[in-house]
Amino acid sequence: MTLYIASLNSGSNGNCYYVGNGRESVLIDAGIPCRETERRMRSLGLSLSTVKAIFISHEHDDHIRGLEVLSRRYQLPVYISDNTLQQLRLSLEPQLVMRLDPRVRVTAGDLTITPFPKTHDASDPCSFVVSSPTVRIGIFTDLGVVCEQLTHHFGQCHAAFLETNYDEQLLDQGRYPHFLKNRIRGGFGHLSNRQALELFVRHRPDFMSHLFLSHLSRDNNRPELVLDLFEKEARGTKIVIASRDHETELYAIDGLYRGQAGTGGPIAPARHIPSVIRSRPPIVQGSLF
Repeated sequence: MTLYIASLNSGSNGNCYYVGNGRESVLIDAGIPCRETERRMRSLGLSLSTVKAIFISHEHDDHIRGLEVLSRRYQLPVYISDNTLQQLRLSLEPQLVMRLDPRVRVTAGDLTITPFPKTHDASDPCSFVVSSPTVRIGIFTDLGVVCEQLTHHFGQCHAAFLETNYDEQLLDQGRYPHFLKNRIRGGFGHLSNRQALELFVRHRPDFMSHLFLSHLSRDNNRPELVLDLFEKEARGTKIVIASRDHETELYAIDGLYRGQAGTGGPIAPARHIPSVIRSRPPIVQGSLF
């Protein structure tokens, strides 16, 4: 069954991803205002009446900014873990709050949503795979490291939103203070272009037709830089920038594509992880750029 996917916004200013089958759909995160979500979905010919639920990856503001109004206005269930819910300063309607266990699948009509834990500077962060009986879509952003679970799920996806947050040289030479640079690259922050590319080159399946480069930093990355980097290794996979300023096109993923699989092999350890932040840092409300 074909799935239709789009990024409504991707970046530290707001994150929201759409996955649907034409009859029913889900939103992963609600980090842009409700009116902007409505406007961007209308521009793609999509209706919020098909949305069955919102799934929240973690509590940072760029993932929940529009959640309260969107859920209340459209009476949308919100799947969220207990620990994440405790961190929110929002008034969600109790009957719309659904407990999310990062180890338990959820069904929404013919869609199956598989959460799994990830490493990030948040209370109980998780990534998601949204599936039809024949097509799987991954939403993999806000990742401190490439872990075994991420590698496993990435290798099963027909399309994926994959974080490419920063260029290592731009971050090193940029204006951020040293402590913030270390938070971003320190194992509980974000993936660099190099880390994401290595995952793609080594572990993409031969049926991955689309890769959406997501959560690009405004200051520490350049769309043209990371697009060129990935297109050189695409081997037929369509590479798309998920913008921090506007929605992408709506893409149909039918699962029929066959191309070239990754080379396999282990992922190299992350660079620049100071020993002082190898353990989980204190939880903060906000986002890493």
